[in-house]
Amino acid sequence: MRIYRMATEADRDAVYRICLLTGDAGRDASAPGRQEALYGHLYAGPYLALAPEHAWVAEDEEGICGYALGCANSATFYADMERVWLPPLRERYRVPQHPADAWLIDRLQSAHALDPRLANWPAHLHVDLLPRAQGQGVGGVLMDKLMGSLRAAGAPAVHLGVDPRNERALGWYGRFGYAELFRQPGCIWLGMRL
Repeated sequence: MRIYRMATEADRDAVYRICLLTGDAGRDASAPGRQEALYGHLYAGPYLALAPEHAWVAEDEEGICGYALGCANSATFYADMERVWLPPLRERYRVPQHPADAWLIDRLQSAHALDPRLANWPAHLHVDLLPRAQGQGVGGVLMDKLMGSLRAAGAPAVHLGVDPRNERALGWYGRFGYAELFRQPGCIWLGMRL
């Protein structure tokens, strides 16, 4: 039996773990010596802290098995990240302890802002599931819950980025009506009107 509910602060460790275990284009990004919290600090924690009204988790007998996180206004969200979330992390994470962490440190230290090409799709989201929850409709339920909260907040459209290597995710989002907006190295941007 699965429970779908709003995420709480008590879910942070589990959500961070899922973020890491799906961080390499949907595959496990963990490795000895990595600063494992970096994935969560960048791609999960800000949503739990700054947009909890758009943070959903799926829980089964073993614990949290997936999440859907988002925000209704990316420009405001990124401004809040710059003001509140990122400064203490930038002080804490300056030097990678593992070569694979270098790009995460660079991303953490870089400015976060909405790409002007995405201005007409102001909301954005992330959905990640552990393997035990994949292919069973869990992601669809989480997506429906998150899309409902984004619609209720008045978001007119939503975007997300997908690593081109994650072909499974690209096909999955397409089934929900997401279409390609543009590409850049390492990312295909998808969007959908709400």
